[in-house]
Amino acid sequence: MQVIRYPEKSEWKDIIARPTFETASLESIVSSILDDVKLNGDAALRHYTAKFDKAEIENFAVSETEFEEAENLISAELKQAIFHAKENLEIFHGSQIEKPERIETTPGVVCWRESRAIERVGLYIPGGTAPLFSTVLMLAIPARIAGCGEIVLCSPPDSTGKIHPAILFAARVCGTTKVFKIGGVQAIAAMAYGTQTVPQVYKIFGPGNQFVTCAKQMVAREGIALDMPAGPSEVAILADDTAVPAFVAADLLSQAEHGADSQVLFVTTEEKMIEPVLRELESQLNRLPRRDLTAQALENSRAVLVKNADEAIELLNEYAPEHLILACQNDEGIAAKVVNAGSVFLGKYSCESAGDYASGTNHTLPTNGAARAYSGVSVDSFVKKITFQKLSAEGIKNLGATIEAMAAAEGLEAHKNAVTLRLKELGRKAAV
Repeated sequence: MQVIRYPEKSEWKDIIARPTFETASLESIVSSILDDVKLNGDAALRHYTAKFDKAEIENFAVSETEFEEAENLISAELKQAIFHAKENLEIFHGSQIEKPERIETTPGVVCWRESRAIERVGLYIPGGTAPLFSTVLMLAIPARIAGCGEIVLCSPPDSTGKIHPAILFAARVCGTTKVFKIGGVQAIAAMAYGTQTVPQVYKIFGPGNQFVTCAKQMVAREGIALDMPAGPSEVAILADDTAVPAFVAADLLSQAEHGADSQVLFVTTEEKMIEPVLRELESQLNRLPRRDLTAQALENSRAVLVKNADEAIELLNEYAPEHLILACQNDEGIAAKVVNAGSVFLGKYSCESAGDYASGTNHTLPTNGAARAYSGVSVDSFVKKITFQKLSAEGIKNLGATIEAMAAAEGLEAHKNAVTLRLKELGRKAAV
């Protein structure tokens, strides 16, 4: 991890830069797979599943027998943990349901807004070096609470043609309607275009590697909605002298272990915090089973010493991290100044892992600076907000002149006439 002390603002852009990837060849590879699946459907899916996952699969749909087998392979302890996390997620996401409120903007003019669930959504769940069954909970639970009619899940199979049992167990208990043994770009293509087996969806959710991310971005150009722009996982930590170095290091490593392309940023106002945290990083890293991947991520990462908390939060708002941990004495006061972050963790006991698994918030969050404009996944992500209005005779009389004047000023006579005709009719009725 590179250490940078008291950088000038002119240096910030380089400090907060994410790792970059060559995209031209990536898009070429992804585009060819997308086109193949669009043209050849299930046949293309079988080809790429054999090529990339080394699995020969005839029927992509997970059977009832496979769900039962998966449940039997899950320990009672893990089942209980999943149910506990599920309960917390349901409590928090259930609170996000909005009740329509009718507002009378002018006497006789009533407006309101109602949520309607997206009818068909697709969830992508990675299953490679880390089978992210927790992401099933994060996506399927708000989708079910929102009322989505069809919740399609795709996850890559292993070489025997099986999806990780924890992913299948979570998919069953969280309410997915169809689960398919398909991974990578071909899974995104299947959900975006539909095949003989996989139904087309209207919006695609879920993390993935650079190929999956590229595929999501490319199908979005064709009208498929996405959860958000997404890239490699990241965390930023602001720590003062009340922080515990071992905790800080553990949180940095918990994100770095996602993969070599992840990034972590450690910002502190205290010189004396840097060496203890670096020592803890080295000590804890050596004990991790994914230490090689984690070490590569640390090469993309930085420790930054700044003058004070105000400068620290200004730098962090520029960075707009996916996860932000405030391991500081005045955590809530500092949190009030956060304007760009996916999810914020306050105090030395609020580890990022809590949000990743079981606190109740969602871990599907904007990365790569997208937190400047995007929110993490919530129930809102699975609904559309439709506005309604109802004008009575009194309402059109009270509002009519305003509409006529504005329409005439824009030169839209038909718009004006739609009001004028109604007002004339009301005038005739009043005269009778």
